[in-house]
Amino acid sequence: MAKVKSKKSGIRSQKPEVRNGLTNGKRLGAPNSELRTPDFQPKMDTEIAGIHFQNPVLTASGTFGYGKEFAHLIDLNRLGGIVVKGISAEPMSGNPSPRIYETEAGMLNAIGLQNVGARRFLEEKLPFLRTLQTRTIVNVFGYSTEDYVRTIEILNEGEGIDAYELNISCPNTRCGGMVYGNDPKLTEEVVGASKRAARRPLFVKLSPNVTDITALARAAESAGADALSLVNTFVGMAIDIERREPRISNLTAGLSGPAIKPVALRMVFQAARAVKIPVIGIGGIQTSEDALEYIIAGAKAVQVGTANFYAPGTSLQVIEGIEAYCRLKRTHPHELVGSLRIPEALGTNSWG
Repeated sequence: MAKVKSKKSGIRSQKPEVRNGLTNGKRLGAPNSELRTPDFQPKMDTEIAGIHFQNPVLTASGTFGYGKEFAHLIDLNRLGGIVVKGISAEPMSGNPSPRIYETEAGMLNAIGLQNVGARRFLEEKLPFLRTLQTRTIVNVFGYSTEDYVRTIEILNEGEGIDAYELNISCPNTRCGGMVYGNDPKLTEEVVGASKRAARRPLFVKLSPNVTDITALARAAESAGADALSLVNTFVGMAIDIERREPRISNLTAGLSGPAIKPVALRMVFQAARAVKIPVIGIGGIQTSEDALEYIIAGAKAVQVGTANFYAPGTSLQVIEGIEAYCRLKRTHPHELVGSLRIPEALGTNSWG
């Protein structure tokens, strides 16, 4: 991959390069006109938990606000779905600054799940989302099982929500989600209670900060999850060596961006093989090639996260690139799901 010099982060260090009919860089995922085969039109839609998505590309929670913040930058109606930032029963102000720090090929953040609360979300944010063609998924978190249930019960009153994404894995809180996401029994507890309360499909977002991702995937599935989304951020930290102080006020923070993609991809591959419910891949997606790797590994859809901060059009360019690839290969995205060709010498159970 051709590189250009960058002062710090590798996030923006790749210049445009055409490969396999895909582009990355300034026009991430835009189709190459010389490789178009107009006589074949891929079917870009997908279905997860009974919900029809016009394409398999969504925006990740915590990176896209409530959707409206990006309306002047991209055509939101072209997205497969928007996963809004985490919502709790009551408003939260989040952590004190500094709470974001750019790293090599990634970003640390400890926002602290700042949000307007469930009732204000229904009154102030949801009406705009209802005007869109794209699907709306609401990310839900809490500090106890009762918190999760209460938030979902409030959100049940709103019209225009297509599904819930249960955040049991957020590493930038001191308790709650982090505890649930690391223990299969606690995962079963909170997923089961949330599923009973929910009037809509329930996606469960898994933490990567575990020894065996398949154990948590199976626990969520057995408790009633309709789909899994993974991974959330990895716990990390950074230190100012001059002051000998943490770069983040919360000390530790969630690492996201291109740096986590190889590990996240492995976990998605393992989880998809361990469960029967759909899996949504997340982690370091910048290009359509990144997204296709997740799909081939077993993800039925993907979420674009950190890239939204520095290239808001990434999701749309990823959609274009997937379509260009499928047109070139004369296939459909759903036919690529889990199509990884594993060498026979590795056996069938070598990777979880």
